[in-house]
Amino acid sequence: MKAIGVTRDGDGPELLDVERPEPTEGEALVRTLRVGVDGTDHEVVAGSHGGYPEGSEYMILGHEAVGVVEDGNGSGLEAGQVVVPTVRRKPDGETNEYFRRGEPDMAPDGEYVERGIVGDHGFMSEYFTSPADNLVPIPEELAEYGMLVEPISIAEKANDHAFSTREPFEWRPESACVLGNGSLGLLTLWMLGREFERTYCVGRRSRPDPTIDVMDELGATYVDSRETPVDELPDAYEAVDYVFEATGYAPHAVQTVHALAPNGVGALLGIPGPWEFEIDGGAFHKDIVLHNKCLIGTVNSHVTHFEDAVDTLEAMPEWLLEELVTTIATPETVDAAFEDDDDQIKGVVEFAAL
Repeated sequence: MKAIGVTRDGDGPELLDVERPEPTEGEALVRTLRVGVDGTDHEVVAGSHGGYPEGSEYMILGHEAVGVVEDGNGSGLEAGQVVVPTVRRKPDGETNEYFRRGEPDMAPDGEYVERGIVGDHGFMSEYFTSPADNLVPIPEELAEYGMLVEPISIAEKANDHAFSTREPFEWRPESACVLGNGSLGLLTLWMLGREFERTYCVGRRSRPDPTIDVMDELGATYVDSRETPVDELPDAYEAVDYVFEATGYAPHAVQTVHALAPNGVGALLGIPGPWEFEIDGGAFHKDIVLHNKCLIGTVNSHVTHFEDAVDTLEAMPEWLLEELVTTIATPETVDAAFEDDDDQIKGVVEFAAL
């Protein structure tokens, strides 16, 4: 079957011819419809994140997928159901306390594999297999954009955990800021627009630009970080109650605290490489303590966040989804989905007709 992957001696996504997987007991065989491409995929291709399955010379890419059950194989799923796979799995033949208690998203680095990212093949192929517990059914009418459920679930978890830190007191947030204007940032911007009176989005682009057009349509304020660094938001605009960081720009961890209003919370999702810089550690610590601020890190998502993401996707306006998906490629033209230019927001590889 056709698959898109990376090889140990390659330098980019490749069209591979691999054997179609056979489902084992409890697994379903899924025919892939669409797979989204995001920043993590680019990092995997570049070799800066993730890792190959043990003993394999290649890894099939893709962790944002939607497909149709081809063979339920006694898993409880029926042929024809549209499903979205979760990403994180137990290491082969092993388990640990996080998986035993049903919280794989909270497992620390090294105690899991992730499909298409680290240690296991992804979903960017004509077919894939998965245990039924890791397949989330979605309405058939959402199939066209079902690959967005996974990134939305990432935002669902981040918001869930961040807002939970404010539950012990009466928190009255009014403003939120998203750092990063990629597809995840824009999806989250729409989500936060339902909760906050004022929203901002920080990027490094100049008009005209498709992502800024989306921000304008959402009623958010665009902040060019080349002109207004994140820690200067309080002076240029306002101190915000919530910061959602999705850039992987290491200084943002510190700048986020300075951008927060008293009692505010920041969620860090980006994964930076090594980056040394100087800060006033005393002022940083003091700011957090005296103003009751909170900074959390979050990665991956729970199946419940996938289920919440299905509802969120269903509520999203059609125009937003159409604007976000800028490229629909085939396996033979996959490079188009991985193009990294200012006109690309979300590239998608389509394997089967919807």
